[in-house]
Amino acid sequence: MSRTNPQYRLAARPVGLPAPSDFRYAEEEAPQPGEGEFLVEVDFLSIDPAMRSWMNAGRSYVPPVALGEVMRAAGIGHVVESRHPDHPVGEVVSGTFGVQRYALSDGKDVGTVDLSLGEAPLHLGVLGFSGLTAYFGLLDIGRPRPGQTVVVSAAAGSVGALVGQIAKIEGCRVIGIAGGPDKCRHLVEELGFDGAVDYKSGSVRAQVKELAPQGVDVFFDNVGGDVLDDVLTRLARGARVVISGAVSQYNSEHGVQGPSNYMQLLVNRASMTGFVIFDYAPRFDEARARLADWLREGRLKERTHVISGGVERFPEALRGLFAGENTGKTVLAL
Repeated sequence: MSRTNPQYRLAARPVGLPAPSDFRYAEEEAPQPGEGEFLVEVDFLSIDPAMRSWMNAGRSYVPPVALGEVMRAAGIGHVVESRHPDHPVGEVVSGTFGVQRYALSDGKDVGTVDLSLGEAPLHLGVLGFSGLTAYFGLLDIGRPRPGQTVVVSAAAGSVGALVGQIAKIEGCRVIGIAGGPDKCRHLVEELGFDGAVDYKSGSVRAQVKELAPQGVDVFFDNVGGDVLDDVLTRLARGARVVISGAVSQYNSEHGVQGPSNYMQLLVNRASMTGFVIFDYAPRFDEARARLADWLREGRLKERTHVISGGVERFPEALRGLFAGENTGKTVLAL
């Protein structure tokens, strides 16, 4: 059976914010599975800030997307053809399928999606890498204790919103940093944060000082740059800084801005630790089960922004993510 496979390939290394010209749209014939392979029809793609860093040449935790390759993206789909004994036709699976309608796989790094835990888009958000990143980054690296103050940047995003809610479950006082009054209201009124800092409305340092007069015990940073520098000045003794991402730096045309206030780590006997979620793969099932329980109990909420229109809308969806147009998890429905 012949199938048309619309896809986006990386055409150029972006300078600053990715432009449509950095990608090449193509329609090819979907591949046929060989022995031990299966073909996935991709239904949903995860739109993530990390995509921007994958487009850059240079050393990172994963190899960069090569020029001419299908743009990397995590997705969920269903098996439509199979010559693999463990992946029958009709099975719902997740994996790094790329920005395309059909993906060929041999089963490596592909997981079966348990829809009893939640509908498919949730497995790209709270039950996917967003939730896993929040869970392990906060609990294993941040190690919050009841009564401590947790601050999270990009708090209205897919990871940050979950970090704050998990911190509340752990009995912490939570302050989120976000852009604009609507997002700040969402954090406090809908997600139960104790306070919100609007980085667009004044000094982050002053607002954090007002909301956390005793200092910050855990800072979960998704932003980097000036926000990281400002919060470093408000650390409590023994604080833990969790480096999850640096969305403010991904589109920089002048290189990454490092923290100038890092000596506050010494003064406050604090630590700053980065992590890569793939290192926790053996424990994904453990985390996913707890996240699903919290979701069922109503202790976790996720706002999922589903963009319809298929593969063709990928560049628009990615640019919207960096423009801060969406709250919560962004998913592209194919």
